[in-house]
Amino acid sequence: MKRHLRFKFFLIVAVILVCIYGIIGIPKSKADLVANWEKNIRLGLDLRGGTYLVVQVEQQDAFNQQASSDADRLKEVARKAGVQFSDIGVDEAKTLKDATKSAIEIKGVPTTQAGALRGIVNDQFTTWLLTPTNATDYRLTMRPTEALKFWQGVLAQTKNTIEKKINSLGLSEATVQQRREDADSELLVQLPGVDDPARVKQILQTAAVLEEYDVRGGPYQSREEALGQNGGILPAGTRIIGNSGMDSSGRGGGYYLASRTPVVRGPDLRDARAEQGQMPGAWNTWFALSQDAAKRFSAYTGSHIGQRLAIVLDGKVLEAPVIRGQISDNGVIEGAPTEQDAADLALNLKAGSLPASVQYEQEDTVGPSLGADSIRDGFAAGIAGVLAVIAAMLIYYKKSGINATLALILNAVILIACLSYFDAVLTLPGIAGIILTIGMAVDSNVLIFERIREELRTGKAVIPAVDTGFNKALLTIIDTHVTTVVSCAILFLFGSGPVKGFAVTLVIGLVANVFTAIFVSKFIFDWELTRPKPVRVLSI
Repeated sequence: MKRHLRFKFFLIVAVILVCIYGIIGIPKSKADLVANWEKNIRLGLDLRGGTYLVVQVEQQDAFNQQASSDADRLKEVARKAGVQFSDIGVDEAKTLKDATKSAIEIKGVPTTQAGALRGIVNDQFTTWLLTPTNATDYRLTMRPTEALKFWQGVLAQTKNTIEKKINSLGLSEATVQQRREDADSELLVQLPGVDDPARVKQILQTAAVLEEYDVRGGPYQSREEALGQNGGILPAGTRIIGNSGMDSSGRGGGYYLASRTPVVRGPDLRDARAEQGQMPGAWNTWFALSQDAAKRFSAYTGSHIGQRLAIVLDGKVLEAPVIRGQISDNGVIEGAPTEQDAADLALNLKAGSLPASVQYEQEDTVGPSLGADSIRDGFAAGIAGVLAVIAAMLIYYKKSGINATLALILNAVILIACLSYFDAVLTLPGIAGIILTIGMAVDSNVLIFERIREELRTGKAVIPAVDTGFNKALLTIIDTHVTTVVSCAILFLFGSGPVKGFAVTLVIGLVANVFTAIFVSKFIFDWELTRPKPVRVLSI
């Protein structure tokens, strides 16, 4: 074998071995082989069965929260600037349809300070549009362009948070996507292999916002007692937080006067995990802070030894321990009833909270039997198509048809291996893409073989005819494949999930086809034609 053919041979063998490893790994038994296959070849909802949820994002919650936050900030800025007002409140949106109409209402501003108020809004609240309602009252509404940007941001953040929570559950095949363009507050969540989505729904709805506040007073039995101890007026920069009752572990209960700004907040968390407590059967949730938060927390605890720190989860005080020493970058939330509760809390802490509440509009479960039928029918269709193609190639192109058959089989192996390595999910449209790839692969071989036949008819020898046939067919094959890839790119950019699956499998198959039809097929011809016994007549 010549040197260049030896190089091609080892390259092809290496590709085959890498592909086989990606599909079945290194199995030690039949059970390992089956397990590796099921692990590496991920099936979508339509093949594996499972649950899909239609989730509506209550955008009005996010708009109301943003308006409330900006209203509080406006109060502070106005006071510092000496602008008088009788009240600054929020006119909340009640429905999703009116989400962008959430507004800040400013009342009792003297006419002489109208210019100062407008200057504050224009300089520091650029996302809002100030409109006077009478001589002393004003209304802030979000600018249309900013409202659209905020809407899209809330939807993207919700999608990202749901994806992180689902992936943390080990459901790597799950997908979250916008349901349709004309209902851009709805997300479609597909959960292959999940036939009881109750736990997933509970985790998605759990906010799990962990905050830690500096305690200024307490505990008190009620909010009224907390106010009474402070003359009925909250000191500047403080708020009342608490929990109306204790849980089964005796934690929580009571109300505390705490700083308005938390020392540690949800985004400061770097990691979280469940760990076993010191007592038998006890489970805790350990968390670690980011580098910047750790420095801030260390400085705070070092200067507040002997004082209380309120650990707040979703607005309720879990506990308010006394700081016994300086704490740097981690802490523990104790008393989870079970390991799964501790793990779910850790999952939610890491994933973060949703920017708005969600409502489940629709929930459907697809049984695995339907997916099994689809796999069986798709497999049968694929096998039938492959056998028909092989038969046609062998009858029409004789021994050269064996060349095309080997290239076709390798094409399929490469395609399946790429799906495994890319963690792609195989769906029914994906199977359709695979079957279409078979047709494209055969088309490439037909182009090459017909070119070779044309050269042989002109009287050329076998080897020059094969070389010329491949060279002339190369540009045509590349042209057809590039135009198809461009079409697939458009499908991927603008199509829904199933359409994207079809586009992905088709593109992978096309790239593999260029390798098998040009490189592998040419190697087989060259290997046959360079054997010691010269080939005078090509079986084609």
